[in-house]
Amino acid sequence: MNRRNILWSIVSALGAAFAASRANAATEAKSDKLKVVYHLSDAEKVNFVLGNIQNHIDGVGGPDHVTIALVIHGPALKAFHLAQANPDVSKRIGDFSRDGVELAACGNTMKAQNITLTDLLPGFVSAEKGGVVRLAELQSQGYLYLRP
Repeated sequence: MNRRNILWSIVSALGAAFAASRANAATEAKSDKLKVVYHLSDAEKVNFVLGNIQNHIDGVGGPDHVTIALVIHGPALKAFHLAQANPDVSKRIGDFSRDGVELAACGNTMKAQNITLTDLLPGFVSAEKGGVVRLAELQSQGYLYLRP
């Protein structure tokens, strides 16, 4: 009888330890920030995509609760030229930059438009290998892909 009690105690302790480790793993998984990459190439969708990003940040309770990247290539990049950007776009990009949103401009598009990072609104980085390559890199790092 004593052996049975000892065995039951060991099995119970192991079960409790396993349950506690699973609960810990579930809590840690929930605390991981969601990672999302937005893809923008259509000039007519610039304001729509910027609005989606702001709604995303607001919807999760602020920039501390999500990691967002915006990859821009093609005709949409012209909306972010420092000399041509409208004040609303400039303000949003400044806010996103302060919130930690990665703002990646396609290196191939920059070459095609004959511009450098200094020609773009502050906060941009160059996706030197290309916008589509940067999108694939981010997806391989666990980012969810959104193309509104």
